[in-house]
Amino acid sequence: MTTRTFRLLLVLWVALFTLLFVVIAIPPLIGDPDLLAALAAGFVNPYGTGYSLDTIMCWVVLTTWVAYEAKTGRVKHGWIAPVLGVVPGGDTGFAVYLLLRIQQRRGE
Repeated sequence: MTTRTFRLLLVLWVALFTLLFVVIAIPPLIGDPDLLAALAAGFVNPYGTGYSLDTIMCWVVLTTWVAYEAKTGRVKHGWIAPVLGVVPGGDTGFAVYLLLRIQQRRGE
């Protein structure tokens, strides 16, 4: 796979996730704007809890990676990835971080 194809696929996945997230999650939130209840709804059963915990831990791993590479000077402005990992989601933060990383490492 070429770098160009990789980058295009990352952008496609981010756009697809963001669209699906908006279509699925925003209408119920507009109907009941209780943000705390919306966040807790992901933990309503053991399966939902497992998936939610997996997502949260992926964000923790991404944030650890970003912090490490920021400290070693490999990737600048990576802090945006964990922010995007919270809203709209981890896949967006991860994809954006990979895109930043590719762009900045080209010069090495």
